[in-house]
Amino acid sequence: MLNLRVLVFVGVALLSAIGGGGTASAQVVQGEEHCVINVKSSDVLNVRKSGRARSKVVTTLRYGQCGVMVTGACQASWCPIEDGHYAGWVNSHYISMVSPAMYCVADVRAGDVLNLRAFPSASSRVLTQLPRRECGISFLPYATAGWQKVRVRGYEGWVNRRYLSGQ
Repeated sequence: MLNLRVLVFVGVALLSAIGGGGTASAQVVQGEEHCVINVKSSDVLNVRKSGRARSKVVTTLRYGQCGVMVTGACQASWCPIEDGHYAGWVNSHYISMVSPAMYCVADVRAGDVLNLRAFPSASSRVLTQLPRRECGISFLPYATAGWQKVRVRGYEGWVNRRYLSGQ
């Protein structure tokens, strides 16, 4: 039986993918890994000493950075986090959970592979190839135009969603 937290994340990921743009929805769960979302690539997310907008900045995180662990219960819109080097507080609007590694390659013909690409485009550089039925794939909280950003075997890249299980 799937746990409710996983179902909620999948729902959020699918809604984000269907929406095809705009602000991503955040799914925040205590004790889980998260990535930075909703921050312009030219800006950073401030990690603050306490859960207040005027609190001192301890460090910053860039858009797309993962490995952010929510370490306790969020208070209003502020969540306590650690990134492996620093501890502090961030606004929950700017982080979203990484899914459990429960997805598999699906619908790839015998003798073919699924290309994991550097960017969400069929002409983007191939990082590695995923064999038919490879599992242990985690969804990262980024999707656009039918592409899903994933983590598998230490790689992070983009795949066409139609070739992943659990849709």
